[in-house]
Amino acid sequence: MGSYTSNFMRLLSLTKLLSSHVNQGHHERALAAFHHMHASLALAPDPHVLSLVLKSCSAIHRPQLGTSIHAHVAKSSFLSNPFVACALVDMYGKCVSIYSSRQLFDEIPNKTVVVWNAMISIYTRCNCVPDALRLFEVMDVAPNASTYNSIIAGSVGLADGSFKAIQFYRRMREMGLKPDPITLLALLPACVALAALNLIKELHSYAIRHDIDSHTQLSSGLVEAYGRCGCLVHAQNVFGGMKERDVVAWSSLISAYALHGEARIALDIFQQMELARVKPDDIAFLGVLKACSHAGLADEALDYFARMRTEYGVEASSDHYSCLVDVLSRAGRLHEAYQVILEMPVKVTAKAWGALLGACRTYGDFELAEIAGKALSEIEPDNPANYVLLGGIYASLGRHEEAERMRREMKKRGVKAAPGSSWVVYQD
Repeated sequence: MGSYTSNFMRLLSLTKLLSSHVNQGHHERALAAFHHMHASLALAPDPHVLSLVLKSCSAIHRPQLGTSIHAHVAKSSFLSNPFVACALVDMYGKCVSIYSSRQLFDEIPNKTVVVWNAMISIYTRCNCVPDALRLFEVMDVAPNASTYNSIIAGSVGLADGSFKAIQFYRRMREMGLKPDPITLLALLPACVALAALNLIKELHSYAIRHDIDSHTQLSSGLVEAYGRCGCLVHAQNVFGGMKERDVVAWSSLISAYALHGEARIALDIFQQMELARVKPDDIAFLGVLKACSHAGLADEALDYFARMRTEYGVEASSDHYSCLVDVLSRAGRLHEAYQVILEMPVKVTAKAWGALLGACRTYGDFELAEIAGKALSEIEPDNPANYVLLGGIYASLGRHEEAERMRREMKKRGVKAAPGSSWVVYQD
């Protein structure tokens, strides 16, 4: 009896250690603790331990250990435990394949909502949203907030997903389920995509009423959502009320002002961020470069671009280079912009060439326009805007044969310029 008690106490101690490692994201340490537990104790691990280990297997991609635990689960009849079943579905979906995950899911008896959520989440994370929706509609248990969170987040990525996401949010409320910060965060991109300002305000009011407005990530999301919809005062108010302002919050506010042409304010906010000793990330610098671009601050953009790497160790992406090309092009410094493109250590995107081509039309640089136009036709052969823009440059220079050649090239490729359109969201 004494030996059993001793083993049990050691198992309890190792389980606490294992749980601590998993919760802190120290998954290698968690697996090391599990191996020690498995090798030194006579007692078999219980479902709680197995679900923790499977979580670590998923996090650091250990399919072999995960499948061996599955074998143990099958022998021990632990598959009926919802947390073990959920962890196994998640592990197979992340480490093996969606097919394997679904195969296991179908074998689980008496599925709880936790198990259904695991499979739906696997589908939405892998962009198999139609499969997730089909599974959602055949659930034989009542969905909970987590179910809707996965569906809402996954729906936003669809062609008409923003409308679907909002519809599912309404269904969720009709069922009497309370949204949590994850729900609101998933909905905000849909609100931005549809410029649904009233819904953003509704979500913000809900967060205040239910005392979740202090959630840092949600506050940052609200700053970005208000900013993208042009409500800079609301964005500033949310930011001003934040107790803890991380780099995401600062970047969101910088981007909001940059997007709406308030370049000097955006740059002032960046300086305040530096004074607050918050290290700017790539998104913050992207906002700063866009602000410089909108205001024609070419020298300032070059300075920030240099500081990005030398002072903060942030590597420039294609988007950063595209912004730099854009600001130089807008300022008429076309050959400097072209030199940046030639020396880019990352892939040159259509944004960079497009910025240069547009400026060539403004400043009448025909030679660079031809170079940029040819590069764009190779990157985006089916984009009508490139042919129309270059054709317009030819026509403005009186080179009508070349302009006609652009039209023939469009016809040959079956490329048609899309007619202008607009849309309005009606809200009660």
